[in-house]
Amino acid sequence: MKPAPIRPCLRRASASRNLPCSRFRASLPARPREDAKVSPSPYDILFQPAAIGPLTAKNRFYQVPHCNGGGYRDPSAAAAMRGIKAEGGWGVIFTEQTEMHHTSEITPFIELRLWDDRDIPALNRMSEAMKTHGALAGIQLAYSGINGPNLYTKEVPLAPSALPIRTFTNDPVQARALDKSDIRDLRRWFVNAAKRSKLAGFDLICLYGAHGFGIFQHFLSRATNQRGDEYGGSLENRARFVNEVIGDIRDAVGDTMALTLRVSLDETIGELGFSNAELRDFIEMNADLPDLWDLAQGTWEDCSGPSRFKEEAAQEVLVSGIRDLTSKPVVGVGRFTSPDVMARLVRQGVLDFIGCARPSIADPFLPKKIEEGRIEDIRECIGCNICVTGDMTMSISRCTQNPTFMEEWRKGWHPEKMNAKGSSSNVLVVGSGPAGLEAARALSLRGYDVALAEAGTELGGRVARERLLPGLAAWGRVADYRAYQLSQRPNVETYFDSPLSAEEILEFGFENVCLATGAAWRADGVSRQHVVPMPIDAAMTVLTPDDLMAGRLPSGRVVVFDDDHYYMGGVLAELCAQKGCEVTLVTPSAYVSDWTLNTLEQAEIHRRLVAAGVKIVLNTGIASIRADGAETCCSYTDARGHLGCDAVVIVASRSGRDEVFRALKAREADWADAGIRTVKLIGDAEAPGPIAWATYAGHRYARELDMAPIGDALPFRREITELA
Repeated sequence: MKPAPIRPCLRRASASRNLPCSRFRASLPARPREDAKVSPSPYDILFQPAAIGPLTAKNRFYQVPHCNGGGYRDPSAAAAMRGIKAEGGWGVIFTEQTEMHHTSEITPFIELRLWDDRDIPALNRMSEAMKTHGALAGIQLAYSGINGPNLYTKEVPLAPSALPIRTFTNDPVQARALDKSDIRDLRRWFVNAAKRSKLAGFDLICLYGAHGFGIFQHFLSRATNQRGDEYGGSLENRARFVNEVIGDIRDAVGDTMALTLRVSLDETIGELGFSNAELRDFIEMNADLPDLWDLAQGTWEDCSGPSRFKEEAAQEVLVSGIRDLTSKPVVGVGRFTSPDVMARLVRQGVLDFIGCARPSIADPFLPKKIEEGRIEDIRECIGCNICVTGDMTMSISRCTQNPTFMEEWRKGWHPEKMNAKGSSSNVLVVGSGPAGLEAARALSLRGYDVALAEAGTELGGRVARERLLPGLAAWGRVADYRAYQLSQRPNVETYFDSPLSAEEILEFGFENVCLATGAAWRADGVSRQHVVPMPIDAAMTVLTPDDLMAGRLPSGRVVVFDDDHYYMGGVLAELCAQKGCEVTLVTPSAYVSDWTLNTLEQAEIHRRLVAAGVKIVLNTGIASIRADGAETCCSYTDARGHLGCDAVVIVASRSGRDEVFRALKAREADWADAGIRTVKLIGDAEAPGPIAWATYAGHRYARELDMAPIGDALPFRREITELA
């Protein structure tokens, strides 16, 4: 039965139990009673130890290398993040790519560095954190070759063949082809890096040759290896360099470390690319070369594609059968979130280890929760790729599901433990979007009595609406996870159909009021092109994303104006096309959904829209909306044009719904008499942003409630570079 609306007579959160999300709980297995006889788990196979060369991993959970936006700038933050994964039960944990020599670096992107002995202490801090709970610690050594512009070191880039540097930013730099002397030097540099890796305390070394980023892939692929000597031409020749390097490293570090090789499953770039068939020939030809084969799709975009375009285990077809070509173990990736899929792949012999990057970020305790039978407590990765944007924007990464990611050291946040409750007792959270849900969940764990008031009839706020849009179903996990967790908390009461006014909130008597009331899309065009409302003729049908998500869909000829530049414009253009509209997407940017370059999905969005019949008009804004269509303007010359249409969908900016907050602030003199100690506006209501910003805001509010003010001090720790 749905909880009753909040009434002004309520003085505090009700102690009665209420299960607003039983529909989620009903489909999950019940936890065994402590006195019950526990049957063998179908996931036991995931916890069997497995050998990797001279070492043994305690289980099959393998955190493959992944970036975090910290790198050499934030080594302690990165180390603490990896250490939390060790606590969470991962058997193997790797660093991100580590630049192993100064002649190949990828500035402005911030990765780890192992250029000389002075880098060892920072890396040792990471390896020690990784090994605190019995995990094996791995380092990924990368020589970027054709991907290393060397903007910081100013060294001439080196690659198998002389070609332009391939980077996200199309740097106007070319690489010089390695000569035989350079190759000997490069082999020696790898040996030096391996020795330093051993001194830094690592157990495994991953040689990076995947995603187009590593020198080993550059030698193996005919697209980047056009040599005519013994290192080019035949597959045997193209494999010579990696054979030499692995032999050199084995001689240098003996049998104390395991060597893994990360190679591309399929470059998918045409006839010259390193194909899946050629990969199989390479592995069969060099079956026992590394101690483990680490298999990943050809490009980073293909390998780590978002859930909008890539299903779980999307690489299974490319991996299947490779295990039969070698006696060495195999690890593969595929945004694994289902323990059943993981166990099946190991049971069927497709993989020996379950490789995870994004799922290990969303829930560092994923292995432990599976082992303890707490499947319903897993924070499943939603595949939004907001974590990738940290690396792409050279900033500390975020996670939509796990707001503690990369805050383990900076703020002392633990993904499974909250700080103790403060001096107050209860909180009213108004709004059940991602910010409100996360605030309520985290507050309840601290021990506060929480009342969650939702104006509508379901939890989730913007997530409840956006999950129904094309490709965004997995994003609903943001609400599902938190709704289930709240249903298990005896100190949380949820109320639907409860729009609250400032007057009502003052009468309730809650000590703390958290307003997570969300935001609404603007219909006046104010965003980046227009800082004041654009001219709009009332005779034209003008719609916002809120209108379309509420079911008010246009018909006929539709212009979608995207001045937001994240996912919404492209998603709504696809939705309108699915409904039979003749769609033209107009954007002032040079790309459709420009910011999704940072989430590795921009190219796929463009392809998807073209396939749906959407006409794309780039570098073009809308000057005004007339009765017969949109007046367009060139982003560079302001040259005017006209697009006739029956409706315009404006995807511009959003306005925070802060009316109740402002009304409460206006009556701040009445707070003490009402028993109110604090009133706080959070999430989209305060400043609209991506969903990850909202869950972070909710978690931060919960962490900081009743904490002493810090004044002008930094609210996080940061690493300070030592002066020379």
